[in-house]
Amino acid sequence: MNYHDLYQESIQHPAKFWKNQALQLDWFKAPDIIVSDDKFNYNQWFEDGQLNLSYLCIDKHIKDGFGTQNAIIFDSPVTNTKQHITFNKLHYQVSKLAGGLQSLGLKKGDTCIIYMPMIPQALYAMLACVRIGVIHSVVFGGFAPHELAIRINDCKPKAIITASNGVEIEKIIPYKPFVDEAIAKADYKPTNVIVFDRELGVEIPKKDYDIDYIDLVEKSPSVAAVSLESTHPSYILYTSGTTGTPKGIIRDTGGYATALKFSMKYIYGLDEGETFWAASDVGWVVGHSYIVYGPLLNRNTTILFEGKPIKTPDASTFWRVISEHDVKVMFTAPTAIRAIKKEDPEGEMIQQFDISCLKHQFLAGERCDVATLTWTEEKLKVPVIDHWWQTESGWPMVANMVGVELQPVRPGSAGVPVCGYDIQVLNEEGHEVAAGVEGFVAVKLPLPPGTLTNLWGNPDRFKFGYLNRFPGYYFSGDGGYKDEDGYVFITGRVDDIINVAGHRLSTAEMEEIVASHKLVAECAVFGVHCDLKGQKPLGLIVLKSDVGLNEQTIQKEIIQDVRHEIGAVASFRDVLVVQRLPKTRSGKILRKLLRDIADEQQYNIPSTIDDISIIAEIRSVYQAQNIGIYK
Repeated sequence: MNYHDLYQESIQHPAKFWKNQALQLDWFKAPDIIVSDDKFNYNQWFEDGQLNLSYLCIDKHIKDGFGTQNAIIFDSPVTNTKQHITFNKLHYQVSKLAGGLQSLGLKKGDTCIIYMPMIPQALYAMLACVRIGVIHSVVFGGFAPHELAIRINDCKPKAIITASNGVEIEKIIPYKPFVDEAIAKADYKPTNVIVFDRELGVEIPKKDYDIDYIDLVEKSPSVAAVSLESTHPSYILYTSGTTGTPKGIIRDTGGYATALKFSMKYIYGLDEGETFWAASDVGWVVGHSYIVYGPLLNRNTTILFEGKPIKTPDASTFWRVISEHDVKVMFTAPTAIRAIKKEDPEGEMIQQFDISCLKHQFLAGERCDVATLTWTEEKLKVPVIDHWWQTESGWPMVANMVGVELQPVRPGSAGVPVCGYDIQVLNEEGHEVAAGVEGFVAVKLPLPPGTLTNLWGNPDRFKFGYLNRFPGYYFSGDGGYKDEDGYVFITGRVDDIINVAGHRLSTAEMEEIVASHKLVAECAVFGVHCDLKGQKPLGLIVLKSDVGLNEQTIQKEIIQDVRHEIGAVASFRDVLVVQRLPKTRSGKILRKLLRDIADEQQYNIPSTIDDISIIAEIRSVYQAQNIGIYK
């Protein structure tokens, strides 16, 4: 079946379509009710079905005779460690940790926070929780104690599972002290903290609530996976909110498993038994869906990587991992590729390794500029697929579904709508706009399986934030447009649209042009205050190493490029060269922070920022160039 026919079937007959996909799973009780409304009048999937994620990720494969296949390959260049973990070994670790959690009193419906680095024990903890119906909330290991305390107060975990420390290049991250400080700050106090000692010589502060992870596993019985309702929450994952208070996205069990199994085959084009690598972190949605549950559900070996695209030890590390572990499909963020490109602009390090095993390279997590897409295609010599989705969706919404039919790639577009997502671009009044016209990207209800089911403890905020803006639709919060062939172009969050003298302009579009300059490694374009025109765009650029031209020449060329592509209406006259850009630890550039500093707006430095010293650097650049409040 081609893409068009499969997609139309999913939109016109969603219940039939997703029932057939659900039957690809090994249910304890197969569902008869496919789609229905919950108590909040929001759609839910397979409400009378019974299954278990941990069983599907581990036990099923052992039952089918694949216990000796590698489930996880742990590759940690920062500690010079590699482990190959079979499904049999995974079963031992997960089932005994689940027994240990039960011995501490955790049961179905309880919550547990996991605050771990990228080590196998993080995956064991997630799979152990879902094995017994405990709702886990993984908090990214780089979050500061204050942010962790907020999440403790919101989800009220009975236990926290953590490690002695994380390792970031050559820096030790003190996980256990962060947890202790967070608990001291929090109003709610968990009963136990389960601590895995990495034995890297880091001193672990002892508290009365501490439980040693290894002792707990060794003395606990192995327990079987319990039968859970399809609608039972598998996890809570917090994402940033416009109010500053994180939103706890709730994911179900049966719908999620169905969507992930579908996506591994039809979106990513993987056969069972092949190796998949999502170079992300378990603290983000990519880590949940495509380091842990998606690959393991599909009996794919998953790569667990503790390192960076550069400096661990250099810009060749991605290619080594692909070659050494026979990776068929990889997924990373454009930021990672740009970092590699800056260090190795000609891609010479790729030649050190045989990466002929790689079938497809996927990019997501942020908008992929054309220059990065083109460079990656030229150097890897495989299809490079940009795609778009969100923490809320849990799996891709727009993509090139390579497992169905490889569509021509259109640089700048994230692809076409994925099966189940009736994506429309709406105007302010909620009416669909014509091809090529920019508007608000929304999805007609019902959403397919695997997407968010609500916000933890806050259904009113769920409706207000996602459903009320356009009745009958889920509002993504992003702007974009479709071309005449249905390809979707995401131009960024709607607050990335600036108003220059009454003209609504996309800074994302300008950023695309700036990024295409041959000497630009990274860039950010955003709006700053202008007394005359309300707002004007400002571009910050990081140059590639050893550029031949002087900075003023490059700045002039970029300004002319934007003027040529968009016109004088863009009022794009300011380009500043900086040494680096402030980012979250997941690689997202903090454009709002850059704007707020220039405009002297009150701002908080996010706990997820990679290095706070960048803020002072940016301020000094603004001051030297008379930008914003410094003019």
